[in-house]
Amino acid sequence: MKSLIRWSATLALIGSVLFGSLFVGGSRVLALSDEEVKARLETVPVFTLVDGEGSLVVATFSEEENAPPVATVFISHTNAENFLRNMSNTDPQAVEGVRIVPISLARVYEIALDGQNEENPLRVAFIPQRQEVEAAVAILEESGQSAENFQGVPLFIAKSGEGEEEALLTVRRGEEEVIPMYFSEDELQAALAGLRESQPELAESVRIEVVPLDRLIENLRTSDNQELNQIYLVPPQESIEYIRSLQQQGGQQPAPQQAPEPAPQQ
Repeated sequence: MKSLIRWSATLALIGSVLFGSLFVGGSRVLALSDEEVKARLETVPVFTLVDGEGSLVVATFSEEENAPPVATVFISHTNAENFLRNMSNTDPQAVEGVRIVPISLARVYEIALDGQNEENPLRVAFIPQRQEVEAAVAILEESGQSAENFQGVPLFIAKSGEGEEEALLTVRRGEEEVIPMYFSEDELQAALAGLRESQPELAESVRIEVVPLDRLIENLRTSDNQELNQIYLVPPQESIEYIRSLQQQGGQQPAPQQAPEPAPQQ
């Protein structure tokens, strides 16, 4: 079940924060299955809104009768809190009983898939962290790419070399070599600090590129690029710490996570 609220003023409240919509169409030839896509997304906690009965809150940003319902998903718990606080101040009745809950990005994917079967298909709006959007825009502009109208949640990925020598940087996670994609540019820079000390010559050629989250998900669903099998989404440290605090409050002992060292993919 879903709870529908008309938030015509929501976009104005968010200000310059940009929306990215999860698109779930396209050909599936040779692409990952939905279960494989969800496995890539399972590690990332995100935050959404539910009503007093625990039903997902979906909003419409138009007074039109057939306006598409939108599920709002925040990358940052802090942003979700600020959003709900602003809504409480401007339209308290609309958010009465509404609360923030953490869910996995894989669950968001399931919700989006299920919503496509409805008469008025559900859309998902990802709310990025403003500072990460600003970092992404700066990276795009510095590399000579157009950053105008950049939308969505930016992911940051490291590459080294040029031309035929170009390679994605990988990390070892257990027995696997994975391609980490970060929600935080600062956290990627911190991961690269060890590389600068251990392999300074390689580090000189490292550059950071930006990929929108919704584009990555669409590529996971439709592309036959084998590198996508190695993608590992690194959850924001803020989110990890928040989930750990919830686990500790509930008497659970969260497992420690070890930061891996980056290395060039062969």
